[in-house]
Amino acid sequence: MRAALTLTALVLVLVSGSSGWDRAISQEKATGKHQTATTSATPGQPKLKAKAWALVDADTGLYLAGKNTDERLPIASVGNVMLALVALDEGVDLDEEVTVSRQAERFVGVTYSNVGLIRGERLSVRDLLVATLVPSGTDAAYVLAKSLGGGSVERFVEKMNAKADSMGLENTHFSNPAGLDSPGTYSSARDLTKIVRAAMEHPVFAGIVAKEQPTISTNNRKIQVFTTNNLLYAYQNATGVKTGTSAAAGPCLAASAEEGDESYIAVILDAKDTDYRFEAAQQMLEFGFDTYERQALVHRGEVYERSPVPYRPGESVGLTAAEDVAGLAGPGLKIERRVTTGETPAKAEAGQKLGTIKLVIGGQSIGSSPLVAKRGYEEASLWAKARYALLWPAERLWSALQSYR
Repeated sequence: MRAALTLTALVLVLVSGSSGWDRAISQEKATGKHQTATTSATPGQPKLKAKAWALVDADTGLYLAGKNTDERLPIASVGNVMLALVALDEGVDLDEEVTVSRQAERFVGVTYSNVGLIRGERLSVRDLLVATLVPSGTDAAYVLAKSLGGGSVERFVEKMNAKADSMGLENTHFSNPAGLDSPGTYSSARDLTKIVRAAMEHPVFAGIVAKEQPTISTNNRKIQVFTTNNLLYAYQNATGVKTGTSAAAGPCLAASAEEGDESYIAVILDAKDTDYRFEAAQQMLEFGFDTYERQALVHRGEVYERSPVPYRPGESVGLTAAEDVAGLAGPGLKIERRVTTGETPAKAEAGQKLGTIKLVIGGQSIGSSPLVAKRGYEEASLWAKARYALLWPAERLWSALQSYR
């Protein structure tokens, strides 16, 4: 009679969902499990004649190679990329016409980079972006900044700095909208790759920086402008983006290239001379194409974890990735597959989500896939649960004793 009462009490505990098995599984799953593959150190990194440079995967922003990547340096008109990013993120009306101000006209004939805009001329925001990004028109940059800053260039520069802060760019600051030499205008090679990558996500921006000889229009004339990015002429994989040169910054370049399913962004600051920056950028981009390969690193249908079936000792269900997760693989990249699962349900159907696998490369999250049950299983019967509850403590004790022998 006492044994029957004890069994009944155990059954009631199990039905209420407070089993020791549940608590044990919950503790085991709390931290998740990692599967790690480590590659060898990166060989063959280019030795470039520049103060700083960085190469990243354009698709994910994954850092691949560089030198002095976080050093704060002048950036010249590469800073125009941030101007365009702020404008496009705000959803500016590209067809809105803007009038050239006296302040903007003053840069004509004074700075090397301008398109000769005349006070009182009107042209669209789209054409101003072209003039700012393709031939590095300082005059166009100031027209845009004043218009988008509500009549104040300084207010727009504040927006640029706010954007830098929101992106977590600790080594970037602007004191003017066009990257003109100033102690308060600087960035780093790594920060610039992030700015360029964000800007390239806008199709309008990507289309503009790929142009070689576009024509812009004012209310009374047409002006043909020419890209300062010679890489577009010399390198067939090049897709953009922006040059910059000044006394303090030296020759600078942000460049992008695409081949097949791979694309890279390279930034070089203070190169040894104006022409060398293009040669160096091509070396960096080719290093990316030659060294790394984009491939599925989490495979759909592959089992990445096994989860014990509740109340069935020794029985488990495989958890498979529901979809592929692709990323770069190559020398120097540490690849991790981080598995996270919760408390295993009492029953499950085939294909039911029971966890997640996250692909992490170089410490950066690249993507994830649900982990689903490879097969279904039914909930254990009441008597199976009771039997498990009676036998499980004894089995655990026996295993513990065996480990001390």
